[in-house]
Amino acid sequence: MTGIAGPQGTAGPQSAAERPGGAHGTAVTAAVDASLASLSGAQLWSRGHLLTEQANALSADLDQLATADLVELFCENERRTQEAVAAAAPQLAEAVDAIAARLGRGGRLFYLGAGTSGRLGVLDAAECPPTFCSPPELVQGVLAGGAAALLRSSEGLEDLFEAGPADLQARGFGPADCLVGIAAGGTTPYVLGGLSHAKAIGALAIAMACVPTDQVAMPCDIDIRLLTGPELLTGSTRLKAGTATKMALNILSTGVMVRLGKVYGNRMVDVAVTNAKLEDRALRILADLAGVSRQRGSELLRQAEGSVRLALLMAASGLELAAAREAMALHGPGLRSALAALGAQLPAVAAPESTAS
Repeated sequence: MTGIAGPQGTAGPQSAAERPGGAHGTAVTAAVDASLASLSGAQLWSRGHLLTEQANALSADLDQLATADLVELFCENERRTQEAVAAAAPQLAEAVDAIAARLGRGGRLFYLGAGTSGRLGVLDAAECPPTFCSPPELVQGVLAGGAAALLRSSEGLEDLFEAGPADLQARGFGPADCLVGIAAGGTTPYVLGGLSHAKAIGALAIAMACVPTDQVAMPCDIDIRLLTGPELLTGSTRLKAGTATKMALNILSTGVMVRLGKVYGNRMVDVAVTNAKLEDRALRILADLAGVSRQRGSELLRQAEGSVRLALLMAASGLELAAAREAMALHGPGLRSALAALGAQLPAVAAPESTAS
């Protein structure tokens, strides 16, 4: 399963020297510990002041609404998610460029979270290999409690500050990598520990939360706040907060893959052809962009050993597979840059792709 970490760490607080990574970054970790001294187990501070924990006046009589009115209320309130993500656009753009730069130099992207936040990270990571043909280790979702927590709640594990760094270390997380620590309420010790560790070792630390910074500060280089407001079901952050988080992760991973050259126009030219649906999509991409028949597209795809990007380059340049691979290695990774270097072009104008999934 793609990048799912199991529980690590102990229930009690550790000194900086005892934490994963030793005394490296002691000042950063100590500063976080000082401001979040009670974030451990039963000593968690009161969270009633947090935006995500406040009651929504619009749903005060939720249990008395007619079903049609209840559904209408949810549909209307979900509009807040788009507004929240749009407000965070500058930080999302900064994160896309920063992550892409590190991945272009051999780094990896890790999502870290507990509960709904962690499951959303695992979901986005799992979608990258089939969509972009990326290696499973490139984007990893690290969930408190591991694979079992995908199906059965194990939120108690989020209270372990030390578990975040331990789970990252178990995956070889290092200074060249990127971490997106996801915590709707911003106070999850598991995530704060991971972000602190990332900062301490010089990795890129990105925080994603649904509360304002003046309510909770998080250790990070880039701070993404998705302010969706109080939930219709008080405190249930799988609702608007979860929706906004998924939208933001969609933007992050897709934007990064675009910057890494895995998209041409709006087509996923690195799609992994692993089933009939994706083979059909690949053949339509070849027909739309290269202007070839479905039969010729199938031949090109076979010659390119399933690589749509190489099949397109071969169609436009007339190169055989070995030469196309060499050209892509020299002038890629993007198809557009490789075509330009060879003086080749795709003859067809891209037609809108069907919206069918």
